[in-house]
Amino acid sequence: QVQLVESGGGLVQPGGSLRLSCAASGSGFGIGAMGWYRQAPGKQRELVAGVFSGGGTDYTNSVKGRFTISRDNAKNTVSLQMNSLKVEDTAVYFCHMNIFEYGFRSWSDYWGQGTQVTVSS
Repeated sequence: QVQLVESGGGLVQPGGSLRLSCAASGSGFGIGAMGWYRQAPGKQRELVAGVFSGGGTDYTNSVKGRFTISRDNAKNTVSLQMNSLKVEDTAVYFCHMNIFEYGFRSWSDYWGQGTQVTVSS
């Protein structure tokens, strides 16, 4: 019932910026924690940034000071503003939401389809 749709990926030069967005569609649910993960070729998927239901945030060390995660509870969205991008940031980025489905009275993890971010000269 719930689907996450990502947008905002693309090609950018080192030092540039991109903003990723992810929206949850459907009905009959509430959202807890939200986050962004990324996976580069040959590497494990890693947490980039997370935002808790209370608004607190967490970032992996490599993006601190450059990336900002935010959520809009009214729109069921999570965004990732990425500034001062580096080649090392190149990866497929996935949004994640911890969603409570009222009909099932249970929590589930949902993932977006992934969006490619390529940082290159």
